[in-house]
Amino acid sequence: MPGILHRQLTPYGELGLWRISEPEAWFLNQLFLYPAELRQLEQMKGRRRLEWLAARQLVHDMSGRDQRGAFIKDQYGKPHLEGSAWHISISHSADLSAAVVAPMPCGVDIQFIVPKITRLAPKFMRPEESESLQPETLVEHLHVYWGAKEALYKAYGRREIDFRAHLRVQPFTFREMGGYTSAFVNKGDISQRYRLHYELRDGFVLTYVLADDLPGPIDYLPETL
Repeated sequence: MPGILHRQLTPYGELGLWRISEPEAWFLNQLFLYPAELRQLEQMKGRRRLEWLAARQLVHDMSGRDQRGAFIKDQYGKPHLEGSAWHISISHSADLSAAVVAPMPCGVDIQFIVPKITRLAPKFMRPEESESLQPETLVEHLHVYWGAKEALYKAYGRREIDFRAHLRVQPFTFREMGGYTSAFVNKGDISQRYRLHYELRDGFVLTYVLADDLPGPIDYLPETL
């Protein structure tokens, strides 16, 4: 497959990356799209169409299924894979598409590194998070915090969330080889801890989160996507 990465995650789950170099016709020839998906695609234009198609191709290849399952959105717009109990999350940036699938709540974000992130920082950084920043790695470190909160938001799966008030990342020392820390969603009666992983890849920052506490006894977890 043209994907550039397909990795098993610890303790459970899978991560995939796809560098989009194929034309739209290639995806349309590869993918079986359901009527509702075809109607959705017809409403899109330009690069968005390629990103939409690449994400579905990536998740389908990761699933190992012969017959593709449709992406179905719930009442909040969070995607789910038809016929699967696993959670899925997708992200796009420039020519990369990323996906994380797991038997627990999960989220993924991929961002091309740009200096303007410093201007956006006050909108998503908490004081204790800002104290961990160092001048020499400021831009990259900020992208991890931003990506972490985007991933947490996707894992949370609902709307109306404040990135400063409701999403928190345990402050950490940034390392170019990547690393991990804890992250939290706290809103109303929801209090969920996640394990956050990050890595740098060719000018991009990739972050993903997996819920720390599993949804039930390990024997009852779905084994495949």
